[in-house]
Amino acid sequence: MELALDVASWFCLTVGAALCVIGAIGTLRLPDLYTRTHAASITDTLGAGLVLLGCLLQAGTPLVAVKLVMIYAFMLYTGPAAGHALVKAAYARGVLAAGIPEEAQEGERPSESDLPEEP
Repeated sequence: MELALDVASWFCLTVGAALCVIGAIGTLRLPDLYTRTHAASITDTLGAGLVLLGCLLQAGTPLVAVKLVMIYAFMLYTGPAAGHALVKAAYARGVLAAGIPEEAQEGERPSESDLPEEP
């Protein structure tokens, strides 16, 4: 039973780390802010979740397991919200997506008076 637990743990840790690396490569290689944010938020949420699951399988005490679950719950709520806020702010500031003509990206954007002042 212990061998199966170790194998499952190492599988989760390895796949999670690989997903985090793929997300980092996507962040460097993709052309614009929108696709970079998408690559980072999707792969890092899943990758970090698998790393935490691998650690959870190796957790010796229930206290450590509860802490790992709480960390994952926090990440599950804050990661996508941060990515959404980043993209929404970029869209409001007029950051254009790569590979799409500027005319096609015209739409209802907030005016400069609606945006908060920069410090």
